[in-house]
Order: sequence, then structure tokens, then C-alpha cells
Amino acid sequence: MVVVASSSVSPSVVVDLLREELGDRVVTDPAVLDALRTDKSGWWSADPAIALVEAREVGDVQTAVRIAHRHGVAIVPRGAGTGLAGGATSTAGCIVLSLLQMNRILEISLHDELAVVEPGVINQALSDTLAPHGYVFSPDPASKAISTIGGNIANNAGGLLCAKYGVTREAILGLTVVLPDGSLLETGRRTVKGVTGYDLTALFTGSEGTLGVVVQATVRIRPIPEGPVATIGAFFSDVTAAAAACAAVTAARVRPAVMELMDAASVASVDRYLGTPSVQPGAAYVLVQTDTLSAEAEAAQIASILDTNGALQVELSTDPAAGEALLAFRRAFHPSLEALGEVLVEDVCVPRSNLAAMFAEIERISVAYGIAIPTVSHAGDGNLHPNFVISRAAVEDSDAAADAAPTDQLGVPDVVWQAADELFQASVRLGGTLTGEHGVGVLKRRWLENELGTAGLDLQRRIKAVFDPTGIMNPGKVY
Repeated sequence: MVVVASSSVSPSVVVDLLREELGDRVVTDPAVLDALRTDKSGWWSADPAIALVEAREVGDVQTAVRIAHRHGVAIVPRGAGTGLAGGATSTAGCIVLSLLQMNRILEISLHDELAVVEPGVINQALSDTLAPHGYVFSPDPASKAISTIGGNIANNAGGLLCAKYGVTREAILGLTVVLPDGSLLETGRRTVKGVTGYDLTALFTGSEGTLGVVVQATVRIRPIPEGPVATIGAFFSDVTAAAAACAAVTAARVRPAVMELMDAASVASVDRYLGTPSVQPGAAYVLVQTDTLSAEAEAAQIASILDTNGALQVELSTDPAAGEALLAFRRAFHPSLEALGEVLVEDVCVPRSNLAAMFAEIERISVAYGIAIPTVSHAGDGNLHPNFVISRAAVEDSDAAADAAPTDQLGVPDVVWQAADELFQASVRLGGTLTGEHGVGVLKRRWLENELGTAGLDLQRRIKAVFDPTGIMNPGKVY
């Protein structure tokens, strides 16, 4: 079992030591520290950090980690704070280590199709820099305009394109990591192939800051497809029929770049948010985009499959602007819910052949608990995002209770957790997983053993202990 960090000196002494070494890179303003108690998940930590370290170079990270290691102080690595599982929120007595200012693109090699970046580089910023050269960084989470590549690595982020181009792990060739004792570790390589030793690069990718601090990454870049882009929009009478049609596309061995599914509640929410008229009120929507040299032929095949599998209406367009507008419609889903209240964004994944069955389970759970669960899905890889919207009144009541008796919390009524519990159990029962791309953080710790098993969870904890024997790295998260 990993030992939980316990400081041997007072917080003020630790802050003084940090200031001696790092000067104005150490921030203790209470308002700043308060903001680090939460992330996009809405989780609220009972305890602020004792300090924020705004690292500007690798040496700053090593200095902060060495001081923390020497005195048993917890370290919480943090990027832009866009996580949806509470993974980068402060814990009692911790130092939050911000990597946002380490935001340089250090190298672009078109010959080797790679880039070397610092962790604070914004995902979209890298793609924007690559675009004039005809390249792109393929992991594309919905937060790509504001999330950092370091954060994407920490959570092994996915996105709309990952069914065809893979999640973040497939785009990472090598890492430079500051270990919990402050030493530096290089993993991976710049070559396309390489199987020397254990794959530590893959281990760190998705480790949620529990093993070390990523300070540099060598990433794959891919050519922007030169062919036309074809986009298909199709309406279905219900979401299970739409999910079955998406599974039929996969079974036909077609690999579109994007295949998204929105249930009727999701479509209605975005329509309200954007003020757009409903084309097919009460219908589920499937959005597919192809980007190969034979995109039009591939799109025609997909449109035919959707049509023969129950689509009410199918439209195909080769206009790039129309395609981007439809992708923007899909990406507006989460903002549309945030306009209504606090949102618990869930993230389960099932085998693609069980996508319709998982949607049916979500509908059953929604009816059983009397709770609306608007759901969107990266249908190309079986990743679903069921959402629970909590009214602002309920959140305010929860906040008032927390002010009276501070505790780690998320303003979620018990009935929502009960529904979520059934939802998670259903995903695992269908051969799936608790999280496809958001990570475990604090929100899903209680369900981890159900998926991994006792022996599997114990082994993971022992692996963490090898890297972090004193338990200073992001304690209370994941394990």
C-alpha cells in the first residue's frame, strides 16, 4: 500500500523554502488558491493548497518536487484545470504545481513526423502551428481549444477523431518526467518502432499525475488528409435505433474520421442554446464525417447503411463549411447543459457491438430514477457521455452545507449517485469500462475495484508505490 504523504514541517516553513528557491513563482494569494480547489467537474476540495508554484522551466519543477519529497508534502500537478474527474484539485497541505507557463513548442520535424512540446502547450495551438505545414496533432478532446497537452497526456484524452486516429497514448512517442524524488527520467524514443524494455511512456500516459510530472513530450503528428471531406447527418426515431445503425457502419468495416450520436434530449438542448430550429423534433441524430481520398464514395456507402437501418432522414454534404458547422453543433452540447446548471459529465465505454444495449440501459435507468440523462456518444469507438444536470438551487444548498461543515464534495443529490452507480455497473457488465477518456480522479475511485478486481487494484497500487513510495504524487486521486 502506498504511504500517504505527511509533512514533517509546518506549511509556512515549506512556503519559505519554496520562495527561497523560486521567488515570485510561488503564489499564496487565498483567492488564487481557492480557485485550485475545483476543476471543470465541479468537484470542490475542502482544503486549499498551501502554495501554487507556477513553473517556467524543468528546473522549477525539480526544485518544487525535491522540497516536497524532502518534507513529505503532497504535489498536485495541474494544467488548465479542464478535467472532468477532479483529478487536479488541491488536497490538504499540498503544493499545486502549475505547468501552464511551460508552453513552448520546442521542435517540429516534418521528416520524422513528430513535435517536441512542453506540457503547457494548448492542444489546438499545436495544430494551428502545424497547419501551414499540412500537419495536425490528432487527439482532439472537446476541450482542445483550452486544454493542455500535458493534461491530455495525464488523462489519455480522446475526442471526436479518436475512433480512426487513436487516443492520446497512440500519439505519444516519448516523455521527460520529473519523478517524485526530483530526478529526471526519459522514456520512449523518436523512432516509429521500438520495443526495448517495458513501455513506460504508455504507463505514464493516463496516470493522472500519480507517478510523476511530465515536463516534455515527443508527439506524433500526422498529415492533414488531402482528400475531400464528406459529412452525413441522419435522424432516427430513437437513440437505440441510431446506435444500432452506428454499429452496422462499424460492422461494414468502414472507418469514418468522426461518428457521433446525440440522443433527442441532447439535440434539443443544443437547439435551445444556439437558437436553431429543430429539423426533426424528438429524434436522435447521427453525425458522420469521412476524410479519405475516396471520401465521397465512403460517405455514400455509410449513408446507404444508415438509410437501410432505419434512418428517418439522411443528408450528405461535401461542403467543408457545412461539415465544420455540424461539428460545432456537436461541440456545443456541454456548454448547452452548463447554461442550465451544474453538470456531472460521465464517461463510460462499451464494445461498439453493445452500444445500443448501453443506450437502452441508460434509458431504463433514466425512467427508473425519474432523472433526465442527456447522452452523446463517440459512436465510432463505443464511448458514451451520459450527463446529469443539477439545478443551481441544489448546488447552492450543497454549497451552504459545505460552508457550515467543509468537506470534499460535489453538489450531487444521492439519487443521481444511485443512478450513476447503476450506469457504471451496466457498462462493466456489457464488457466496458468506467472511463474512456476522462480518467478516474476522485469521482470514480469508489467504483475502481469493481472493474479491476481486488488483485488488479492491488497490483496497480504496488506499481504506484515503486515510483512514489512516500505517496506525495497527487494523493487521494485514482487509488
